Amino acid sequence: MRKFFGTDGIRGLTNQVPMTAEVAMRVGMAAGAHFLRGTHKHRVVIGKDTRLSGYMLENALVAGFTSVGMDVVQVGPMPTPAVAMLTRSMRADLGVMISASHNPYADNGIKLFGPDGYKLSDADEAQIEQRLTQEPRLADPTLIGRAKRIEDARGRYIHAVKLSLPESVRLDGLKIVLDCANGAAYNSAPTVFWELGADVVAVGVTPNGVNINDRCGSTAPGLLQETVVASGADIGIALDGDADRLIIVDEKGAIIDGDQIMGLIGASWARQGLLKGGGVVATVMSNLGLERFLESEGLRLERTKVGDRYVLERMKSGGFNVGGEQSGHMILSDHATTGDGTLAGLQVLAELVRSAKPASELLHQFDPVPQLLKNVRFAGGKPLENGDVQAAIAEGEAALNGRGRLVIRASGTEPVIRVMAEGDDAGQVERVVDMICDAVRVAAAN
Repeated sequence: MRKFFGTDGIRGLTNQVPMTAEVAMRVGMAAGAHFLRGTHKHRVVIGKDTRLSGYMLENALVAGFTSVGMDVVQVGPMPTPAVAMLTRSMRADLGVMISASHNPYADNGIKLFGPDGYKLSDADEAQIEQRLTQEPRLADPTLIGRAKRIEDARGRYIHAVKLSLPESVRLDGLKIVLDCANGAAYNSAPTVFWELGADVVAVGVTPNGVNINDRCGSTAPGLLQETVVASGADIGIALDGDADRLIIVDEKGAIIDGDQIMGLIGASWARQGLLKGGGVVATVMSNLGLERFLESEGLRLERTKVGDRYVLERMKSGGFNVGGEQSGHMILSDHATTGDGTLAGLQVLAELVRSAKPASELLHQFDPVPQLLKNVRFAGGKPLENGDVQAAIAEGEAALNGRGRLVIRASGTEPVIRVMAEGDDAGQVERVVDMICDAVRVAAAN
């Protein structure tokens, strides 16, 4: 059982373990020591979102990395995919993003990227975790690292993202509402869309350290929906705090999730001869309707366990170039090594321009199958190993056999059991979910 790393790096409430300055410094020491390979001068790129605690954690990480002999390049508030891209382009040994993504401002996290710009493997994280429990090997006083801020990092990322849009596509005349969640892309994302010709109405672009994801962004799309309808925009795009995922709102204010976006991009790229792997990679949480739609297009849906890192691993092993999650992580590996909400938004806009259809028509690729997800919080123990819970799960699977799916899993970031079912009969789906949730609650209480 790993103590620090969850499904997406290290995350928690600031000033409580593991999100303390002391732990962050030790992470810098451990990760730095792990990537000290060879005799070249070693370098790490550090970016962050707009949380107040970012200053504290950044300085602690800088202290840790420099103490083991790594030079540090600080790029300030930047989207997670920008840090991945800069890590690779600067030929750094390691990249670090300080962010808790869509969580409230009081939380924070540390995501690590390897020299190839990809998130670290489970094996690398396990080795770093082991080093966290050991005394660090500090550098000789003559070999302590240096820290330097670079000012043009944002411009480099903006340029790279714009290159993903074909030159034949122009966004002139397109009115877009862009919600940046008062987060990492508050400056870069509006610039990208504006420079490509769009009429941009930007919201969530006034970060103050404590308003990230606060009633805005991809997890709270109400502001985006209202602004799209009120301004008569063609489409709305909401990013999360670190801008590695997006949610779309059509011109009528309806929310479009990641499954519809994957269906759109996957089918369109297939028609253009751009899709690799013969399908799309998604997680077990993606709707059965997406799977059926892709099959109707002669494509397949490959499923992984929850977490964009597992989606990416399957993409790499199977030669796929489109993958993502229902929550809005979109990985387009021809252009990026991790999820990128801005980049995925550009691909959606390209389809909007090519089709000349309203967003409400273009983005309705399929009718989702009724799906229900409920969370059951527990104080301790392993409720999923309880015999009555396992019997309830077996009964639910039998009831849905051939007409739906059942996914039960423990959260990787909090003490929660997630129970999801889907099927053509909405009433049956609800009965199955409630039955299993009741069994989990009883088991958790005993």
